[in-house]
Amino acid sequence: MKTVAQALSGLQLGDSISHEGLTAHPLLCESLLNKDYLTLDEALELGFASVHEVSTDGSVPKLLFANRGEQAVFLLDGEELVGAKQNRILNITVLAPAGKDTVIPVSCVEAGRWSHSRPDFSSVPRAQFSMSRAKKAAQVSANLSEHSEARSDQAEVWADIDDKLSRMRSHSSTSAVEQVFKDHEEVLAGYVAQLSCVEEQVGAVFSIKGRVSGLELFDTADTCQLLMPKIIRSYALDAIDPGYRGYEASGISSAAGVIAKLTAAKYTTHKAVGEGDDFRFDSTPGIAGGALYARGRIVHLCAFVSGEHQGVNDGNGYRASSSLRRGFRRVA
Repeated sequence: MKTVAQALSGLQLGDSISHEGLTAHPLLCESLLNKDYLTLDEALELGFASVHEVSTDGSVPKLLFANRGEQAVFLLDGEELVGAKQNRILNITVLAPAGKDTVIPVSCVEAGRWSHSRPDFSSVPRAQFSMSRAKKAAQVSANLSEHSEARSDQAEVWADIDDKLSRMRSHSSTSAVEQVFKDHEEVLAGYVAQLSCVEEQVGAVFSIKGRVSGLELFDTADTCQLLMPKIIRSYALDAIDPGYRGYEASGISSAAGVIAKLTAAKYTTHKAVGEGDDFRFDSTPGIAGGALYARGRIVHLCAFVSGEHQGVNDGNGYRASSSLRRGFRRVA
């Protein structure tokens, strides 16, 4: 219990920064660590890593991450990989060991394609939009507890993407979430520019349209600086969504409130994929998410406000979960 609380106890809230409906409350730390791993983008650029389908036939919820370098590689929860047979996102944060192959758990974010666009995957400067990440986090926690697998509800992920494409008036012949990001990249880049990291920043609490939505915490300021643009795009896409409503949860109405909730949160421990342990906030009302604990510290923590009043507005009032209204598509 003390591990997460200790990681949060050394933080200070900086001055909030807002842009067009999205507010970032910087998390600052005076005792800064040095990054002792590579990010995915760094490893791919240096040629030390590659990402492929697990086999010729492929498997929707799994990919093969090959690390040929001498350092571990940090893969971010929700980070998108494009290429191979279909685009995917990471289900959890992974610290992939040096010099090894690691099978990583993923979700498909391109339901209408199952053929190679290229032999491997590349990374892109975004993570899945925050509302979908929040749902996925809760689903992964439940599946880890029940089946010891970091799997999402793939049908729900697809349905959320379909809804997002519809509300944002984006069209993709393969139902790829990347299309809505591409269509709004100029606006999203403006959020990245306006909400850039400040000195000693290791994370942020995000509020969308005045409502606290989630928290992202990294172990080093360098990691935060490198990955925050992906996180900002994740939240910004919801901020510009005219139908986004978000969650309400008791006791979480401010940045300090979500930190207090997490400080007191209960969590279960599971063996992580790659290095360390995966902590899941699966028994704390109002919170979905998890933390990767490795090398004697919290390497990454992502938590989302969850509750009973989440929804999206389609112009006819707020709707129930989209998975109740749509059919299930292929999961290999």
